[in-house]
Amino acid sequence: MEHEREEFDEFGDELDAPEPWMRDGHIPADARRMGLNSSVPDGAMLEFAGALDSSKPLHRLVALVLLVTFLVPVLLTLLNVLR
Repeated sequence: MEHEREEFDEFGDELDAPEPWMRDGHIPADARRMGLNSSVPDGAMLEFAGALDSSKPLHRLVALVLLVTFLVPVLLTLLNVLR
């Protein structure tokens, strides 16, 4: 029987639990452990991307635009390096 060990801080609160006033429902637990939440830019991007629903066409379009936005600079840099 395997138990996942829960970690608690010195006050008895779970370390992985989001703060009650924050809405970090879409941020993965490992990102929360690194200190990311919706008030920092990387955490806000994770929160936004995690809230996208693939069954909604507009959300799929937004995900495609995000993918293009992040890939275009990488591809342009790669092309510049290969010249």
